[in-house]
Amino acid sequence: MDISTLLAALAGGLLIGGASLLLLISCRRVAGISGIVDGLLPPHRGDLGWRLAFLAGLALGGLVLTAQLPTALHASRPIIIVAGLLVGLGARLGGGCTSGHGVCGLGRRSPRSLVAVLTFMTTAFLTVFVTRHLIGGAP
Repeated sequence: MDISTLLAALAGGLLIGGASLLLLISCRRVAGISGIVDGLLPPHRGDLGWRLAFLAGLALGGLVLTAQLPTALHASRPIIIVAGLLVGLGARLGGGCTSGHGVCGLGRRSPRSLVAVLTFMTTAFLTVFVTRHLIGGAP
């Protein structure tokens, strides 16, 4: 891993943390993406603007990333979109997402978030191990 990769990861982490802090300070809201999306239907009075702005920023960031790093995608756009929607649905069914628990919940020292993040990470580690080493998926 080279220094530019480390710096990019650091910059991304700082941007995510800063955006979460800004949303908490300005709107008194936690930056849990599944909760933000869930709050769109039905929208609460005075609540629609910040939700749409936050989601537009996420979409714009994704578009900028794919324009800058088109080779970083290992699946087609439709597959990525469907996968994202399924992850979002699973996050809502599970009571929260990695952004809400991992970024905001851990920062607030929430025991519930700690359990959720440990569950997310354990599942991710096992999934990568199984797909790469047991069934021979992508490197």
